[in-house]
Amino acid sequence: MARDPDTIQREIEQARDALAATLDQLGDKASPKRLVEGAKAEARTKMDDPRVKYALIGAGVLVGLLLVRKIFG
Repeated sequence: MARDPDTIQREIEQARDALAATLDQLGDKASPKRLVEGAKAEARTKMDDPRVKYALIGAGVLVGLLLVRKIFG
């Protein structure tokens, strides 16, 4: 049974619109700016954890002391 050309044209346009919407969504999800913002937010969240914050401070102090010892020792 042959299909009406107008029906076929409408289906093609609907498929094109659906594909365009999907590509827009993928573009938004893969946006470098969005990925960077997400990574920064995640890093800020981790830095708010006292265990992580104090461990990094301790590591920084240790590295600083080792550098001072290397320079003056």
